Amino acid sequence: MTRTMAWLAPGAIYLAFAGVLAAGIAILVPDRVLMWALFSASGTLLVVAAATWFAFAYHRTRRTRLHDLISQFIAQDASPSFTTDSDGEIGFQNRAAVERFGSRGGQVLSRALSELFADPAAVLRRLQLKAQALGAAREDLVTRRGHVRLSVHQVGAEGYLWRLEDMAERAIGGHGAETISLPMLTVSESGTILFLNEAMRRLIGERVRTLDRVFRDLPLRSGEMHEVATPAGPVRATIAQIEGPGGRSEIYLLPISAEQAQPQVGSFEILPIALMKLDTQGRVAAVNRAARGLMGKTTEGAHLSDLLEGLGRPVSDWVADALDGRADRRPEVLRARRGDKEVFLQVTLARIFEEGRAGLLAVLSDATQLKTLEAQFVQSQKMQAIGQLAGGVAHDFNNLLTAIAGHCDLLMLRHDKGDPDFADLDQISQNTNRAASLVGQLLAFSRKQTLKPQMIDLRDTVSEMTHLLNRLVGEKVSLTLSHDPELRPIRADKRQLEQVLMNLVVNARDAMPGGGEITITTENLHLVQDIPRDRVTVPKGDYVAIQVSDQGTGIAPEVTRKIFEPFFTTKRTGEGTGLGLSTAYGIIKQTGGYIFCDSVVGSGTCFTIYLPAFDRVIDVDADEPEPARELPVTREASSKPATVLLVEDEAPVRAFASRALKLQGFNVLEAENAEEALAMLEAPDLAVDIFVTDVIMPGLDGPSWVAQARESRPGIKTIFMSGYAEDVFKNGDSPIDNSVFLPKPFSLSELTATVQNQLG
Repeated sequence: MTRTMAWLAPGAIYLAFAGVLAAGIAILVPDRVLMWALFSASGTLLVVAAATWFAFAYHRTRRTRLHDLISQFIAQDASPSFTTDSDGEIGFQNRAAVERFGSRGGQVLSRALSELFADPAAVLRRLQLKAQALGAAREDLVTRRGHVRLSVHQVGAEGYLWRLEDMAERAIGGHGAETISLPMLTVSESGTILFLNEAMRRLIGERVRTLDRVFRDLPLRSGEMHEVATPAGPVRATIAQIEGPGGRSEIYLLPISAEQAQPQVGSFEILPIALMKLDTQGRVAAVNRAARGLMGKTTEGAHLSDLLEGLGRPVSDWVADALDGRADRRPEVLRARRGDKEVFLQVTLARIFEEGRAGLLAVLSDATQLKTLEAQFVQSQKMQAIGQLAGGVAHDFNNLLTAIAGHCDLLMLRHDKGDPDFADLDQISQNTNRAASLVGQLLAFSRKQTLKPQMIDLRDTVSEMTHLLNRLVGEKVSLTLSHDPELRPIRADKRQLEQVLMNLVVNARDAMPGGGEITITTENLHLVQDIPRDRVTVPKGDYVAIQVSDQGTGIAPEVTRKIFEPFFTTKRTGEGTGLGLSTAYGIIKQTGGYIFCDSVVGSGTCFTIYLPAFDRVIDVDADEPEPARELPVTREASSKPATVLLVEDEAPVRAFASRALKLQGFNVLEAENAEEALAMLEAPDLAVDIFVTDVIMPGLDGPSWVAQARESRPGIKTIFMSGYAEDVFKNGDSPIDNSVFLPKPFSLSELTATVQNQLG
């Protein structure tokens, strides 16, 4: 029984008892008003008790049905299977489990498995924690009966399905290991030997359990020479290692001299690891079936340089170095010369001697996936570096813009609109706003901006934008909207989401110079399983999907992979910054969503956005209009003006903010850094009403020094200023209570209005 069900049953009983008790008291109360109030409370409690009991019955029926389905599914499974609760108590075991372990109903699973291996409780606990996080887990174990695989799947909220699978037969028969004369063994990730073929057992003379009993020079390196402990003394052999599922590896011993045991005819051909024999000139002397599968058609006598490329130096030099011992057993990643597909190989050369002649043995392994992951990692590092650069530039640039905009506002206070200089000042102010918008795009790309998420209905948001979007697309392009009538709300920053939609619509318009139709579609989407797409995986769950499609020229596949990179554009010089789609990508990712592009050259392009769906009621009051950039009227000084402690390390910004607040009648105390501010607050007779502080400063940052100051001055309200809030405000919430965030650049009116609102 789950914790929820365990709570529902007694909860219903307690509520029913409380309802009956309230009714009994109501009968005895002479006051009619109080009597009816008690009867009302009694009725409410009884209704809630009934609903709770029905919920309990529903959960119990649902859990029983799920249990029955699982029991039917695993009843005839040839492998022992169990179902347990979160405490490990066995609820059901199939026929194979009963035959192997006997009836264990009501016992814990660790007690049943204690017959197989030591300390099963620790293994079960480890696997159960993995299953809670990933949904399933498995581990290969060496038991008293051989090699087994224990797997677990989470079922429901607190149920688990366990399966015990014998693996010894599979390890022996998987590659026909007993039929080849080359010694081989199978080893687990922890170094435990799971299987030895007959040739290996004859070589080492005994059955051993751990890898260090076989090899004296661990760790093993595929393609290199290692010493094998045998009853007749150490034997040197080249190791060929194949990585298998579940962390297992198959290790083969390849003889390197005529004096050592030679493989039977055909053993080289059927080995499951790719091998090539080369002569001293680097020409192929022999190649087995696995190597031909990796490299395509390979003929004997071909030179290695005709088969592989990308070494960065002549292949003949590499072969010569390997023969001389200078590059012996040092792996290189090369590209196979084959026209059908791109394949990367990790190649290790080892010296061999056969019938008195020297040569090379090339051990090949597929490194295509490794190269793909490497390319993704390099791309991720590049994007991260650009993001950090964008954030750093935004921080410094927003400080400059704050000083420019602020001092421009101060000048505009001294000029009427009819003044000839007023128009010039207004131009400075407008261009400052444009610069701030560009910096905002950088922050959006690097996902470092401070969002203001709210519950919104996309149907209303898109409808409000329709007039603007129609003006953007022009007369040649028509705009069509299609909404799901039951569309669920999302939680996002409305202004930023509008910017994403505008960017996508403008790109769609530019892709149709001759005109066409742009379609914006919204719909509810339920994913029943994780969906791998491009370089990410969209988790299962409920989403609201937005599609912006056009009938334009389309995007080539090699370009599609780069369109979300910053400063990448397909437009001509001067027609685009290359920040539009990277900005959209950053906004969507910071909102918790996903954005993808599908395009067919000559047919059109469709951008699809997935945003998490919500069921909460939309807060219509959450979308408060941003304060207008109007210049304030200087207020008259009151008898007790409020005192503001202003902490800002940038002198121009501090000078502007101080003058702006003083114009509004505030007393302003200035500090260049957090340490200076804390020193000022040590004076017990200094009264401060509000802190106005930058977030990022040398030494202590804003939240850190405010937290220290509040230890002696609790409750003082705070305003945090920053053009780049980093991770301090990553969830949109301030780390300090009674505080608000004022993003840079801000105007004179925005600063003074924020201070006044905080002071109430």
